[in-house]
Amino acid sequence: MSLKFAKEVSGMKKIWLLVILSSSLLISAASALLSQAPAKAEDALTVKARELLAAMEKGDFQLAVRDFDATMLKLSGPDKLETMWRKQLPAQLGAFKKQAGARRDQLQGYEIVLVTCEFEKATLDARVVFDKTGKIAGLGFVPTAPPAKYEPPAYADPAKFEETEVTVGSGDWALPGTLTMPMGAGPFPALVLVHGSGPNGRDEELGPNKPFKDLAWGLASRGIAVLRYDKRSKVFQARILADPKLEATMTVKEETIDDALAAAALLERTKGIDRGRVFILGHSLGGFLMPRIAVAAKALKLAGFISMAGLTQPLDDTILRQMTYLYGLAGGAVSEDDKKKLEALKSEVAKIKALTDADRSSTTKLIGAMPAYWLDVRGYNPPEMAKSVAKPMLILQGGRDYQVTTEDLENWKKALGGRKDVEFHLYPKLNHLFFEGEGIITPLEYMQKHGSVAPYVIDDIANWISKH
Repeated sequence: MSLKFAKEVSGMKKIWLLVILSSSLLISAASALLSQAPAKAEDALTVKARELLAAMEKGDFQLAVRDFDATMLKLSGPDKLETMWRKQLPAQLGAFKKQAGARRDQLQGYEIVLVTCEFEKATLDARVVFDKTGKIAGLGFVPTAPPAKYEPPAYADPAKFEETEVTVGSGDWALPGTLTMPMGAGPFPALVLVHGSGPNGRDEELGPNKPFKDLAWGLASRGIAVLRYDKRSKVFQARILADPKLEATMTVKEETIDDALAAAALLERTKGIDRGRVFILGHSLGGFLMPRIAVAAKALKLAGFISMAGLTQPLDDTILRQMTYLYGLAGGAVSEDDKKKLEALKSEVAKIKALTDADRSSTTKLIGAMPAYWLDVRGYNPPEMAKSVAKPMLILQGGRDYQVTTEDLENWKKALGGRKDVEFHLYPKLNHLFFEGEGIITPLEYMQKHGSVAPYVIDDIANWISKH
C-alpha cells in the first residue's frame, strides 16, 4: 500500500471493521456494506450481500445482521451498524448514492463479495466475507480497484519443465498434488512446499497471488523438481468441521507435519528424483514447524530444510500482535471500541494460556482452534528445536512482513548463527508472500495487488540447493 493511500485510510478510521476470520492465524482487514436490488443473474452470496446493504439503507439493522456469524454479532451488532451507516460513513464520504457492479473473490476457504458503492464524495468497494456455511464473517470498505489477475513470473520457462498430477499419502487422508519436473532424464534435486496456516491449496493462493506456483515454476526452470499439494484442511474441511470430536483431536501433526513427510517420501520413490537431494520448504506456519518436520523426518534422510517467514514466537501472542498492528493502521489513538475488541482478544489469549491437559478433548474453540491444537504448540520454540537438526538450513525473511517480522529472523540467528551449514537472508522490500512493495503494509496488498516471488529469492533457493 502506498503512503498516499495510508493517509486516505487515516481519514476513514471509523469505517474500518477489523475481525479475525475463523481459521488459525488467518488475519484480515474485513469487509463490506451497500444497497439496491440484486440482479437476477447474480449468485446467492452476491444476492445475500446486496440484501444486507439494502436492509441497512432502509434502516432495518436487525434484518441486516441476520446472517452474521457469532463473532460478527459480538463485534458489530445492529447498534454499531446503525452508527456506522447513519453517522460515521456520511461524515466521511457524504450521502450514499447507489450500488454498482459486483464481483467475487476467495481468501483461504472464505468466499468474498465485492460491490462497488458510490457515495457523494468517494467510490469504494464494499467487501462481505462469507464462511463455508454462508454466514457473514467480515464486513468493511476497501478502495475500489480493478480485479488483479495472476500472471506467471518472467523467470518461469514452461518449455523447461512438465507437470503431472500425483497423490500425496494414502487412505482416508490422501491429497491431490502437482509434481513439477524439469525436462530431461535427471536425476534432479527436489523440494516439497509446505503451506502456511488455513485451508490452503497447492498454489497457496491469496487474492491474485500464487507464491507456491511461482516457486514451483521458477525452481523447475532452474532444474529442481517441486512437489506441491492441497492441504488436508482444504481437501477435507467439510469432514473435519462436521465432526467436532475429530476436529478436537487435530493438531499441527495432522494438519501439516504428517502430509509433509508423506510428500517427501513420495519424492524419494519417484523416478528421476535424486533421493540424496530431497529438501523441504515451509512457509509461514510451515516455516514455524520446519524444525518439528525435520525431527520427524529423520528416517527419510532428507538433504536440508528451508524456512520462509518462519515464526519463532507463540501463535496466540502473534495473533494479538497482528491485530494490534491492524487496529493501529489508520493512525492516531486506537478508538475505545477497538480497545474493547483488543481486550476481548486478550481475554481469549489468556484462556489459551490457562488451558490444561484436562481441556485436551474440549470442543470449545479459542481464536478459531480447539484446545488440543493450542496445547500441542505450547512451549514450542522453533529456533531451539532447530539446534538439534543436523542438516543444512536456509532461513528467509521479508523486511515488510507484518505477520512474521525481522525479530523472528533475529531469533533464528541467535540460535543458529554460529553454524556454517545455516544461511540467513533478509529482503528489505519483500512482504509475507515474498513479492516487492513499498510503504505501509496492510492485508489489502495481498488481495488487490499481483506480485510474483522475487527472482532473487528463486536464485538464492536454487543456489543453496545446488550447494547441498
